[in-house]
Amino acid sequence: MAAGATYFPLATTTLTSAAATVSFTTISGSYTDLIIVSDNIQSGGTQGNLFIQFNGDTGSNYSRTWLSGDGANPFSASETNQTKMGITAYAYPQTTSRWAASINIQNYSNTTTNKTVLIRGNNSVVGTDVIIGLWRSTSAITSIVLSRSNDNFASGSTFTLIGIQAA
Repeated sequence: MAAGATYFPLATTTLTSAAATVSFTTISGSYTDLIIVSDNIQSGGTQGNLFIQFNGDTGSNYSRTWLSGDGANPFSASETNQTKMGITAYAYPQTTSRWAASINIQNYSNTTTNKTVLIRGNNSVVGTDVIIGLWRSTSAITSIVLSRSNDNFASGSTFTLIGIQAA
């Protein structure tokens, strides 16, 4: 991190009831990078993954590569041309569980480069992941939607959006 870098909390959402999505909208272009810190809870019942989309883009513009481990078995894979970026490598188990993560979005306001994402997450039931993602767009990111594949984020899940200046 460059000298003088500063973190600014931009928004925090703590769910008071189950929700299918969590959104951050009208994101200012005043920062160099964004971080989403997440401690979210699956509402239970269905195995599923978590996803992120930028600016409402549902085209096949997302790719990712991931490395995972559960303490005994390593795993890696990649996906290209997806309509949203998976931000978990493991599907949640079919019981209520937590996923804590840091989602770093580099150069989000730059309009000359594609956007890269680095995700570090863990789930005490299934393991730890590191994911490198790419959104093939030079548009500045102005909105972010987080979603689940099969059920909702449970009440008590928290999501904080942080802007970084001078990264």
